[in-house]
This record gives sequence, structure tokens and C-alpha cells, in this order.
Amino acid sequence: MYQFSYAEVSQESGSSARERERQALDHTLDILTRAERNGPKSHQAVEAIYVTRSLWAILVEDLASPDNALPEELRAGLISIGLWVMREAEAIRLGKVHSFQGIIDVTTMIRDGLE
Repeated sequence: MYQFSYAEVSQESGSSARERERQALDHTLDILTRAERNGPKSHQAVEAIYVTRSLWAILVEDLASPDNALPEELRAGLISIGLWVMREAEAIRLGKVHSFQGIIDVTTMIRDGLE
């Protein structure tokens, strides 16, 4: 649904690419917020974990691409954040963490950084 390759994004203007990324993060935040309200064992939590892990897997893959034009240090930092988000989502799935708030907070900061 929100999958896009870096090659596709690089053909767009920088602001257009950031807007698409922001929209994907907004969508994910909406789902995460519903999951936080309904609890880690809810249907919304299952959807939030799936959507969050899928989005961050796409973002990490693009960030790891040698074609990515972002500075290497920024890419490395964002990859680390993405891997943490995916680990945190897995911890929620396994019942080791009971709140989506950490993922919501981090995702919000990343989204806000795109504006």
C-alpha cells in the first residue's frame, strides 16, 4: 500500500518524497494510536504491528541502499531507529512490552522531522 522504492522517490522532488513518507508515517501513527487505546492483544494491535514493521522494513531497505542520497551518518541513525521500532513491535507481539507509546513517540518525531 505504501511501498515505494528509493528509485521512485528519487525521481520526485524532495518535498514530494518527504510528503509521501510523512503520509505513510501519519497512517501508521493513526493505526498505532488505535492499538494503544485498545490494548496489545486487540485486533488493532495486530494490525499496528504488521503495518509498523512493514513500513520500517521498507524505510530501512531504502536507507541501506547505496543509491540513497542522504548523508551516511543520518542514514545510519535512521536505520538504527527503524531496527529499534521493529524490535519493539516484536516485543509487543510477544507480550514483553504492553504499550505502543514508545513507538508512537519515536515515529512522531521522525514524521515531524520531515516537515
